[in-house]
Amino acid sequence: MKVDSMDKMLVSELKDLYSAENQITKALPKMAKAASNSQLRSAFEQHLKETEEQIQRLEQIFEMIGESPRGKTCDGMKGLLEEGSQTMQEAEEGPVRDVVMIAAAQRIEHYEMAAYGTVRTYAERMDKPQIAKLLEMTFEEEKNTDQKLTQLSEKVHSELKRAA
Repeated sequence: MKVDSMDKMLVSELKDLYSAENQITKALPKMAKAASNSQLRSAFEQHLKETEEQIQRLEQIFEMIGESPRGKTCDGMKGLLEEGSQTMQEAEEGPVRDVVMIAAAQRIEHYEMAAYGTVRTYAERMDKPQIAKLLEMTFEEEKNTDQKLTQLSEKVHSELKRAA
């Protein structure tokens, strides 16, 4: 699709987010399984449920604008997930791997916050308040997940210091 209007830009960005979220739903179960810290495992499992709700929210937006969510691959997310997977495989099992997974997950959260914030702003400027509200909900969830990951990172780093 040639992007020659803000409407098409909005659709293109929403399709990108839809692809990104679907990719994440495939990665989170693997991350949860690889986590040695029970709180981290639980956080990944909780975020999977949240991500599934975010996909439903995006599908609701696509219904509102009369478009299909399919047809685009988010290469940015694909790269982040591939890099995170590779780093995770290289890391020693246990707290070191947990730290690596937290870092990878936070990169993903920051990517999503940037994307949702941008698309929310497009919707606001295009006078689409319902869409902007749905996108803001997801933006806030991503921000909260990032904060939880920061707290978990501090705990896991403390475990590493004690073990050293």
